[in-house]
Amino acid sequence: MVKSAKQDGPQDITVHGKSVAVVLSRDLFDQLSGNSQSLVEFMQRSPLFGLDDLTFERDQSLTRELGL
Repeated sequence: MVKSAKQDGPQDITVHGKSVAVVLSRDLFDQLSGNSQSLVEFMQRSPLFGLDDLTFERDQSLTRELGL
């Protein structure tokens, strides 16, 4: 089935005659889901990429007590 998905396109999986899933090639899945870029490429496209002076403010409020 996997080889057929790569060569012939999506393969329908049925249970008792009802379609329940589809097997896709990795290439087609990446194309449809927009996963054509690596994580590194995604991070490099960030507007914050290359900024060295980033500071993140932390919430300074006290923690709350929980009654158990």
